Amino acid sequence: MKSVYVINGFLESGKTEFITFTLGQPYFQIKGKTLILLCEEGENEYDEALLKRSRTEIELIEDVEDFTASKLLELEKKHKPDRIIIEWNGMWNAKEMKMPWHWKVEQQITTIDATTFPMYFTNMRSLLAEMVRKSELIIFNRCDGIEELNVYRRNIKAVNAAADVVFEGENGEIDELFEEDLPYDLSQDVIVLDNQGYGIWYLDSMDHLERYIGKKIEFVAMVLKPDNFPKGYFVPGRMAMTCCADDMAFLGYACEFAGAGALKQKEWVKVTATVTKEYWEDYKGEGPILHAVSVEKTKAPKEEIISFT
Repeated sequence: MKSVYVINGFLESGKTEFITFTLGQPYFQIKGKTLILLCEEGENEYDEALLKRSRTEIELIEDVEDFTASKLLELEKKHKPDRIIIEWNGMWNAKEMKMPWHWKVEQQITTIDATTFPMYFTNMRSLLAEMVRKSELIIFNRCDGIEELNVYRRNIKAVNAAADVVFEGENGEIDELFEEDLPYDLSQDVIVLDNQGYGIWYLDSMDHLERYIGKKIEFVAMVLKPDNFPKGYFVPGRMAMTCCADDMAFLGYACEFAGAGALKQKEWVKVTATVTKEYWEDYKGEGPILHAVSVEKTKAPKEEIISFT
């Protein structure tokens, strides 16, 4: 198998800078060749000395029509690289990224210019979502002075909840999320979550579960009973519009409840539950588990679908 690293993002989002930095790091050194497939040319160019030192060669692919498995095989035979880095053109739909069967993506990273993110998120959301959806790491550059970083993070997490989101300023990484920014009070005996609060709690608990362990939360949710789910458990959650009207996801965590067997699929309930951190097979590790204090039938909310837009 041929190892492939995909770095995507819109023009001037920091892709070349990220690849340049990575090529110079000791942990990224290999004995063989590296081939960069450059799908667009920005203002920044690769340093020739660095390319020579890291045994890296570049091939420019100017049109998405030329990004084909057969073309990539030609370039592989020409350069015989041990690994490939794809600097993807953000204006090309990521669905068009067709690679030879033996090319394996080891990691995909999206770089974003925080100063232009609102424009791209508003006007080119579908292209952005396709890049973000399969990326393990999202790097926001040029974050100094931007107050909406929490909103940016929620926008990204709504599309790819598992992605790590990093904010970089002039002096390094920025810790963007503070408890005082949350739309609910963590000191309350029971944290009541409205539509907005539920979405933010769901995403925040992935990265900051320590804030919620042992706390009680209350929210209105739809019942989901997956096939082969353990007896005495169900998933209370909400449908969310993560990108556009055609891009929906069910957001919910496993909940222990003695009366789970009597609940009906898709009925609405008001849940009061304690948050814990436990191993769960579907998480492939530890994660949020709810233990119901009470589950009461209720009416569907006026807005059944929550939105992160």
